[in-house]
Amino acid sequence: MSESVENPRAAAAPLLTDKVVLVAGIGPGLGRALAVRSAQAGAHVVLAARTPERLAEVADEVTALGRRALAVPTDITSPESREQLVQRALDEFGRVDALLNSAFVQPPQERLLDTDVEAIRGWTDLNVLASVGLVQQLQKTLIANSGAVVLINSMVLRNRLPGFGAYRMDKAALLAAARSLSVELGPHGVRVNSVAPGYIWADKVRRSFERRAEAGGVTFDEVYDEVAAGTDLRRLPTPDEIADAAVFLASDMASGITGQCVDVTCGHTHH
Repeated sequence: MSESVENPRAAAAPLLTDKVVLVAGIGPGLGRALAVRSAQAGAHVVLAARTPERLAEVADEVTALGRRALAVPTDITSPESREQLVQRALDEFGRVDALLNSAFVQPPQERLLDTDVEAIRGWTDLNVLASVGLVQQLQKTLIANSGAVVLINSMVLRNRLPGFGAYRMDKAALLAAARSLSVELGPHGVRVNSVAPGYIWADKVRRSFERRAEAGGVTFDEVYDEVAAGTDLRRLPTPDEIADAAVFLASDMASGITGQCVDVTCGHTHH
């Protein structure tokens, strides 16, 4: 198995020194990586998620790196909760320089023709509207600090796999929102970009491959190699590699990049 390797760098380059980065959607994989890699790049980090215990764990990792962390339990689908998040960030740090949002829900795999429309409304609330709401409520501080927004999208945009209709619809809408926000905020010096990963080599995908191997009567390595064969690098990207792309887009090194979607897939598709 040509398994993904850890990023050979001990830490991301100091691209975000003393910036304040708000990371929404702190999960055990990519969300955590976004927060930790931001801290390794020199940022102080505001952490937003629903689960206080997870927030506390990642906050400890950030402070262990010598950066300040503010953990705010947040339901980003709630305007009131978003407002509280933004206010606490401003009270603590006085500004927010960048938003990295990876909060999402993946709908069940089923035909769009069979999907309950009311359920779609609920998924879209988190997958699309919450991001727009966060940017709306952060716009003043982002404009004041020539900030940046990076929204985590998905390679579901590019593929034609069946069963992802509702999720593909949400991610297409999120991409359109990011591009529209880039048009609107660009004249004020704020950049808005997207990062689109496919498979992320973390626990969730490992468990999925284990189930596929068991169901198919093959080895775990065979499942991995079959999927990885569809990439140029013959491996799957790690959470750190995807987070590093987001950190770059949030940094001044990407000062001329806005309205773009960067695929981080080890070459699964060319776009």
